[in-house]
Amino acid sequence: MKRLSLALTAVAFATAGCATKDYVHEYVGGQVTPVNKRVDVVESRAAVSEASIQGLNRRADGADAALKDQSAKIDGASRTAEEALSRATAAGKLAEGKLLYEVVMTDDTLRFNLEGADLSKDAKQQLDTFADKLKAENGNVYIEIQGHTDTTGSKAYNNKLSLARAEEVRSYLNMNCGIPLHRMSAIGYGGRSPLADNKTRAGRIQNRRVVLVVLR
Repeated sequence: MKRLSLALTAVAFATAGCATKDYVHEYVGGQVTPVNKRVDVVESRAAVSEASIQGLNRRADGADAALKDQSAKIDGASRTAEEALSRATAAGKLAEGKLLYEVVMTDDTLRFNLEGADLSKDAKQQLDTFADKLKAENGNVYIEIQGHTDTTGSKAYNNKLSLARAEEVRSYLNMNCGIPLHRMSAIGYGGRSPLADNKTRAGRIQNRRVVLVVLR
């Protein structure tokens, strides 16, 4: 009987051992699967985040390129503004010797005839807005009006045309907007200070412009 009892006990332990192993395998398997799923989710989210970062980097690169392009244009305009400041300072026109700001009117707004200096309706409206701003600021300012052309035609012709267009703007600001003549001067740059490539139509349109340099 004792032997039989021991045998049954051994069988019971063996059976219990098998059941325990099965439970461990089942338990571990049940825990590993959710962990794997969580890892997959984390990896998926990381991939999305990386894609988002790459998109942000691309947009930042595009913004940097646009900023560099705009800075190049501003540098070109600022050089002529600095020249205006030097001329006005030498002539004793300024109270403080400061460059306040510039207003660039391109051919898109001016729409001069090919060889003319007559102002378009849009140009007059923009000059009216400019004059209203000056009056609202009520400052003792001096304005240099710079005429610019593209490089089509001779240098002598472009110098003459750019000056005629600058003088037309000066005359309008005086006659129609009440800006005193002694507070303005006009100069023609011709095609000597381009902002864009004169080899393209878009570049030539951009280069045909009048710049209002406001000084104090």
